[in-house]
Amino acid sequence: MQAPQILPDDGLAGTLLARVWTDGPSVAVLRPEGVFDISELFPTVSTLLETAAPAAEMKRLAGKRLCSVDELLANSQLDGRDPAKPFLLAPCDLQVVKAAGVTFASSLIERVIEEQAGGDASRALLLRSKVLALIGSNLADIRPGSEQAMALKALLQQQGLWSQYLEVGVGPDAEVFTKAPVLASVGSGDEIGIRADSAWNNPEPEVVLAVNSRGEVVGAALGNDVNLRDIEGRSALLLGKAKDNNASCAIGPFIRLFDGTFSLDDVRAETVHLEVSGEDGYQLRGINTMASISRDPADIVGQTIAAHQYPDGFMLFLGTLFAPIEDRDQPGSGFTHKLGDRVSIRSARLGGLHNRVTHSETAPPWRFGLRAFIGNLARRGLLDARPI
Repeated sequence: MQAPQILPDDGLAGTLLARVWTDGPSVAVLRPEGVFDISELFPTVSTLLETAAPAAEMKRLAGKRLCSVDELLANSQLDGRDPAKPFLLAPCDLQVVKAAGVTFASSLIERVIEEQAGGDASRALLLRSKVLALIGSNLADIRPGSEQAMALKALLQQQGLWSQYLEVGVGPDAEVFTKAPVLASVGSGDEIGIRADSAWNNPEPEVVLAVNSRGEVVGAALGNDVNLRDIEGRSALLLGKAKDNNASCAIGPFIRLFDGTFSLDDVRAETVHLEVSGEDGYQLRGINTMASISRDPADIVGQTIAAHQYPDGFMLFLGTLFAPIEDRDQPGSGFTHKLGDRVSIRSARLGGLHNRVTHSETAPPWRFGLRAFIGNLARRGLLDARPI
């Protein structure tokens, strides 16, 4: 991975906040002059995002130079990584990782199909035709919770097609769930995991908001909300098993903070591109157009914090328009990952997130939890009279 594959189209013009492994996780800023460690003043990303103006704070700090940007990105590749040199981590630390589901019409239809198919991919093609005939494919103009949406809900109930996915897709309440434990996310260049017992799964390219404890959106990153369609399709009560597995949450390559070059309106206009390249020569491309989202990002944030506090902030996946339906192998079987698939997620303002698919059971185990993190900060002398 070289700079053009990782950095935004405007390069280092924005405020790019990263976590970098040195002798532990270090909060860093990417600049034309190099990668600078600012952990002595901000031991955690969470602490930095709590300041009144995070981007301004980063610009005023000199920091300790670690390496060039090219050196960091080159060493963040999975193949040939030198653990003795700096490499990228997921850019969040103490934040809870939340995710919103069924926020796009296309995703809504596919969730209904999963449920109707009971997680059996071979039934999806026939069911897709049936569902589209009944509810249509153009739901993007329906505002969830509106009178029009409630009328659609009543009609579908009369036809016996009502679904829990339609409830959160057109009803007033968004689906927001916890995607991963604190510190469990992987970064760009790491392996991403699917369960070995899953036969129908896919990547979910998304924009991820960085939100502080006050509910203020202060930046954004890219994310892959890896999804096991067969497991969730059997029952929505298996959502945790379908979504939260070792290495199943990728965020990165950094958080682009809001400043004069980037804002929440840019998030609303962003287009996220996906490419999957298989070792078998298979190629899959897709897009996630944020302008097509059914719920405004600010509304999803508001629903997330309406009855819960997040004192260390949270990262919020906004959902995806992309749902792969083309066949990879047998006709009617749809898409599913194979081991070794390389997944690239990219957007103009947020750069590129790159991972390779493996089984969750054989991916590097997650061992660096909160006790290890706090112990590491203490050993490095970063807790002396500093808030974390």
